[in-house]
Amino acid sequence: MNVGTGEVLGECKPTRNGEDFLAFLKKAVKPHTGKDVHVVLDNLSTHTTPEVMDWLADNPRVQFHFTPKGSSWINQIETWFGIITRQSIRRGTFTSVRVLITQIRDYIVHWNTAAKPFTWTATAEEILAKVRLIQTNIKKLVDNNAK
Repeated sequence: MNVGTGEVLGECKPTRNGEDFLAFLKKAVKPHTGKDVHVVLDNLSTHTTPEVMDWLADNPRVQFHFTPKGSSWINQIETWFGIITRQSIRRGTFTSVRVLITQIRDYIVHWNTAAKPFTWTATAEEILAKVRLIQTNIKKLVDNNAK
């Protein structure tokens, strides 16, 4: 997902490995040659294979930023996955994987016709207040379990 435009680039593959990720990464970065590209990722091991890290070293304009574990909500593509699930996949009947992949590809094309970047609705202070509340509750749980 290009967070500046809201456009989504997606591929459906039968495997999920470093080779697939590197091929996708090259495809995603190519239209932005000569520009700084910041890629937000989760901590999946395929994002840090030796081949990926070698490519990254050879492409200094591309920088990876990893979300903290358990914080996928700050990765905007996770929000988008929820949208496609609710609007296009859940409760669907797909007679084959090929039909499901076609549905996903069609949804991406439809999404990109009116793509817009997501807008945060909460302020930084509201988010931090929730984080502090959760931290307090977790501490209470840990303390109670230690008794």
